[in-house]
Amino acid sequence: MKTDPSPAFADLHLLTVLAQTRSYTQAARRLGISKASVSTRIADLERAAGVPLVRRTTRSVGLTEAGQQLADETRGAFERIEQSFAGIRDLAGSPRGLLRLTAPVALGRQHIAPTLPAFLLQYPEIRLELDLSDRFVNLAQEGFDMAIRHTQSPPETHVAWLLCPTRSLLVASAAYLRRRGQPAHPSELAAHACLPYLREGGRQSWSFERGSSRKAERVVVAVDGPLRANNSEVLREAVLGGLGIGLLPDFSAAGHLGPRELVPVLPGWRPLGFFGDGIYAIRPWSPQVPRAAQCLVDHLRTVFAKGFPISGR
Repeated sequence: MKTDPSPAFADLHLLTVLAQTRSYTQAARRLGISKASVSTRIADLERAAGVPLVRRTTRSVGLTEAGQQLADETRGAFERIEQSFAGIRDLAGSPRGLLRLTAPVALGRQHIAPTLPAFLLQYPEIRLELDLSDRFVNLAQEGFDMAIRHTQSPPETHVAWLLCPTRSLLVASAAYLRRRGQPAHPSELAAHACLPYLREGGRQSWSFERGSSRKAERVVVAVDGPLRANNSEVLREAVLGGLGIGLLPDFSAAGHLGPRELVPVLPGWRPLGFFGDGIYAIRPWSPQVPRAAQCLVDHLRTVFAKGFPISGR
């Protein structure tokens, strides 16, 4: 007698991953299998279910109503299995496993990447994938274990560790200031060549404050100039080259302040809220943080413990 086909548990897990990533490519990367294998296994699962589970278009992947219901009802079980297995694996002794970390390009290049050999030599059973990107990555959808974020406030749905405070610095080269003059008030920046960090939207504004919190004076000024870039290293080099005035995070300006390099502009004013006031490590919330992830956080806390000294040379 012919029996109904039973779904493979691995294929059900694949469906929950696909529901998060909405991408065959991302699901394949998350699970360490080929994109063709993802397609084959989803087809096998649909045959076992007897109904379509995935809706494919040329631009995106979505789940049908039946597929979403199945993913929603099984996701919790797979999450508990993963957490239980991670807890047991942590009993095995040395921290181990693959960690996928994403970080901003400039911060990652300058302050994280140089420290990774020592970390991985200390924990030889940990493997690390570092993705440097200035875009806002969705950790759950793209399968990252942790992100380093430069932000005012980390999302409440995530576990967050403050690595260090940070601030923004308004700077220019001495050559530029000789040519165009030192502004005496933030409003004068409107007449200067400013080098904004590239973000979505139209013309950008910088905000400044001076005085005590009770009697603070605040100014917002629209800025523009010959160059915008979404990388603080690029902007720093443009400022060093005398192109204009730049608002940089301290981790990019650190080590370059001095009369022959970066000169503070409007030192009596505090730039407000552009890059955030803290460097955080964040990961999606879970009842237990894997030992490998906690070891990485401890390492990063040590790396950033002293912040970013900005004294001139």
